[in-house]
Amino acid sequence: MKEISVKAKNRTATGKKATKELRKQGYVPCNLYGLEKDENGKPAARGIAILATDLRKVIYTPHVYVVNLDIEGEHHPAVMKELQFHPTTDAVLHIDFLEVNEDKPLTIGVPVHLVGLAQGIRDGGRMNLSIRKIEVTAPYQQIPEQLDIDVTHLTIGKSIKVGQLSFEGLELATSKEVVVCSIKMTRAASKNAAAEAETEEAAAE
Repeated sequence: MKEISVKAKNRTATGKKATKELRKQGYVPCNLYGLEKDENGKPAARGIAILATDLRKVIYTPHVYVVNLDIEGEHHPAVMKELQFHPTTDAVLHIDFLEVNEDKPLTIGVPVHLVGLAQGIRDGGRMNLSIRKIEVTAPYQQIPEQLDIDVTHLTIGKSIKVGQLSFEGLELATSKEVVVCSIKMTRAASKNAAAEAETEEAAAE
């Protein structure tokens, strides 16, 4: 996985007034969920704030990053788990980070990258990418930037499901029945198939 460093500061004040003031100053209120547990056994949240300008390179990208958070001198490697956007302006309102370490496996969505020119495309079909990420589980150092899937032999009407895939060192957490991509018949491909059938029939006569 790619890594990127971002500076953050502790966020002690909570509530709507405090978060509104932070956003006015150009910060995004965030929570870092670490290895510590609260009284209910759930990961304890630590309030932090990060400049919105520093988050752009992390949010607006197809890549998955390990974000090395520098919280007032403390180093915390983490990944983004949840983002909240404003419904009309698309401004980032809040981010939840999950701290990672070398020993505990991480489950995260990794971008799908289709490799090769499918036979179905050569025959006039259209590629349909059903999901853009597949959830994988592994120590974060073993998680790749993308999952390369060879589609060279995929023909019209056929699909690739998660259950047909395997990647060394990764456990696929997305359901096996989920379709990753498929080749759909197009009008042009249908006409070509009909023309070929007519030609074959004529030759047989």
